[in-house]
Amino acid sequence: MWNSKVVIMDEPTAALGVTQTTQVLELIRRLRDHGLAVLIVSHNLIDVFAVADRIAVLYLGRMALQAPASELDRQKVVEYMTTGGLGLSPASLGSGQGVVGDGQD
Repeated sequence: MWNSKVVIMDEPTAALGVTQTTQVLELIRRLRDHGLAVLIVSHNLIDVFAVADRIAVLYLGRMALQAPASELDRQKVVEYMTTGGLGLSPASLGSGQGVVGDGQD
């Protein structure tokens, strides 16, 4: 890890207590502050929003959303996680409304 430029973490806070989760999130921040890119795969959106600069959402193996975390909220991310953004217009994302697609291309 010492010569790495990217650190990949898959569900790094899964099954951890509050204290251990806090330690992992602090580690992620320290790695970032030392210039490393940290890629986190997680379903825990509280943790994601606590440390992410950018958020990418995959839906059925395809990139459904990629944006700065500051431009997103949990509701938008969950909508893309569950629908892939299919049938959602940009205007409907802010209101939490939209047509859910069937995920089929």
